Amino acid sequence: MKKVAIIVGSVRPNRRSIQVAEWLRKQLVKSNRVQFDIVDLQRVNLPMMDEPHLPFTGLYTHAKTRQWSRLVQSYDGFIFVFPQYNWGYPAVLKNAIDYLAKEWQGKPVSLVTFGGHGGSQAQIAMRLVITGLKMKLLVVNPQIDLMPTDSLARADYRLHTHDDEVALLRTEFENVLK
Repeated sequence: MKKVAIIVGSVRPNRRSIQVAEWLRKQLVKSNRVQFDIVDLQRVNLPMMDEPHLPFTGLYTHAKTRQWSRLVQSYDGFIFVFPQYNWGYPAVLKNAIDYLAKEWQGKPVSLVTFGGHGGSQAQIAMRLVITGLKMKLLVVNPQIDLMPTDSLARADYRLHTHDDEVALLRTEFENVLK
């Protein structure tokens, strides 16, 4: 069975990213051909880039980096779940991505963003990064309107308005990862 990591790209206290990732996974696990796992960058806990060699060399000095590399290599595709921060993406997500290079290449990826305007600017910025890494951007990339002031129930309601879009994403991963 193919595996896709849903990478939680925020580590803020009281973050909405976990709620979004769990909702997403519940929709995606209906697949019998692809396994979807949540990978929380808070648990991965990478310091700001501290490797002495360029990531493209694959020469990793630190055990944490080698462990991160093995984890990323174990997945066939990715979904980055992240909020929009000041019209961009969270630094913790960029840091985690920048630790590696070849591990990302050629793998399919979807961007699931959220914020007051759905995270559209964060998606634009991240598209440049994944293009540079030679990842394959999928067609389905949900942008979800969520406000920090939304209650859990209101956020849950807003998330479920995207259930059909996530069903399309599940099908897209199933087709791409045959």
